[in-house]
Amino acid sequence: MRQWGTPESLRALLCELVSWHSRTLTEGELDFPVRLFEKMKTIPYFHTNSQLLQLGSADFGRQYLTALYKHEKADKTIVLISHFDTVSTEEYGELEALACNPESLTRELKEYIDELHPEAQNDLRSGDYLWGRGIMDMKAGLAIHMAIIEKAAHEEWPVNLVLLTVPDEEVNSSGMRSAVVKLNEMKEEYDLNYTLFLNGEPVFSQKPTDTAYHVYSGSIGKIMPSALFYGRETHVGEPLSGMTSSFIASFLTRKMEWNPLFRETEYGENAPLPITLQQEDLRLNYSAQTPYGTVALYNVFTMKRTAADIMNLFEQVAVSAAEECNEWYGQLCEREGIPSVGKVSVLRYSELVEYAEKKLGKDYIEALKHDIGINQGDDREKSFRIADTLLINCQELTPAIVVMFTPPYYPAVNTSQHPLVLKCIEKVTEAANEQFNLPVEQAHYFNGISDLSYVNYQDNNKGWAVFEENTPVWNTTYSIPFKEMNKLEGPVLNVGPFGKDAHKRTERLHVESAFVKTPIFVEEVIKEVMRFKEHKESNIGMCKTHG
Repeated sequence: MRQWGTPESLRALLCELVSWHSRTLTEGELDFPVRLFEKMKTIPYFHTNSQLLQLGSADFGRQYLTALYKHEKADKTIVLISHFDTVSTEEYGELEALACNPESLTRELKEYIDELHPEAQNDLRSGDYLWGRGIMDMKAGLAIHMAIIEKAAHEEWPVNLVLLTVPDEEVNSSGMRSAVVKLNEMKEEYDLNYTLFLNGEPVFSQKPTDTAYHVYSGSIGKIMPSALFYGRETHVGEPLSGMTSSFIASFLTRKMEWNPLFRETEYGENAPLPITLQQEDLRLNYSAQTPYGTVALYNVFTMKRTAADIMNLFEQVAVSAAEECNEWYGQLCEREGIPSVGKVSVLRYSELVEYAEKKLGKDYIEALKHDIGINQGDDREKSFRIADTLLINCQELTPAIVVMFTPPYYPAVNTSQHPLVLKCIEKVTEAANEQFNLPVEQAHYFNGISDLSYVNYQDNNKGWAVFEENTPVWNTTYSIPFKEMNKLEGPVLNVGPFGKDAHKRTERLHVESAFVKTPIFVEEVIKEVMRFKEHKESNIGMCKTHG
């Protein structure tokens, strides 16, 4: 007897999962996989095959869960990927206590309908949506996968399914980065052939008014080129005796914001333009000393470019910014009749480390990284503190802009031309048209960033090496298993339910899409994998991922 075989029972399951608070870096995130483990044990298959249901370790005591349904005559294996962490709930205000209670929140929101934007008001009146934190992003995908694996085991489908659900997708994806190793171990232990990596992230609108149903054959990449700006301190009463780091930073930030140099276009889709995610003074307290250390994080989306490509572009823009800064400052010195404190130079973090090793020694640098790794804040702050401390001890290099990377890094992945992916999309399209009169559009890159970035990694030019040597916290508090990712060969696809306003107070999930349509679409994909015959002559290049 199946527990989640009807739309009503699937809805109840999802509401239960949403009620388990699991905001990133909270106790709820630690508890969620343990509770899920107990829930999965209620499936008869895992009651009798308990060794195939496991918890695995990520960081900070967090865990991911794997559940393997294995058919004795099958080697084709589909990995069903989801994440269970959510963003915070403060924006719900008076309704925050109901943020993780979808049925109650959906009812209570009617009393606050005037506070919602017009589109959300219409959706609330329609009764077609369930509201709540994490209901769209992305516990609905997890619930659908749970129901599918239950059905496959009950009906003994001739295929292998690995349900993988992870923590921390919303911040650093430590869950998925840890689980990559586990997937490779399972591949060897159970002789699995990873035929498809199928994510269940929700359908994101391509633009604000977009309500089309999309199936994604790739996932966009995200990387964060960052900078430490180091000037010369002085007292505010003697402003011409120094150079503020904020002055230097203004030139690069102006050049990075919306810079079309970083735009990529593939399959007619455009990567969003870069923007500043953070810019701040490194001083911990106010004083009349001018700021000499400023840091900035820039968000860059990628499609085919590697970390090496992005660093080359970023360095090019930084050099141009430094030239403009020096020109402006030179004119100031001439106008005011003052001596220059020096010209702003640009150097990569790897060059700073090379210089510091000669001056301070490798042991000093390793001890510094260890101490900051233990005692400072998140990986972004740690990165800047490491670079800042090195430059404080090498001030002969200043004024300067140190260009680097800070976590996280999501390599882009795309398998739009893979024959299996094309057949799967064809089957989803047929089912949507015939059963629901619903048009389906293929999107080549999932625009919400996803954990699919950590499978099927190919980078023959070793662009990843540039990321490693220019990321201060690399192998201290942050790493990416590039070699293990490379072993997880197989096309990727994302089929999930339609929803709106992820990460907003108005996050909501389309009821029919989640509980009726998407389970059918996911089942069609799995059955197409079972039918699909691989051809040796297929172009392997169709399945490549770009770092």
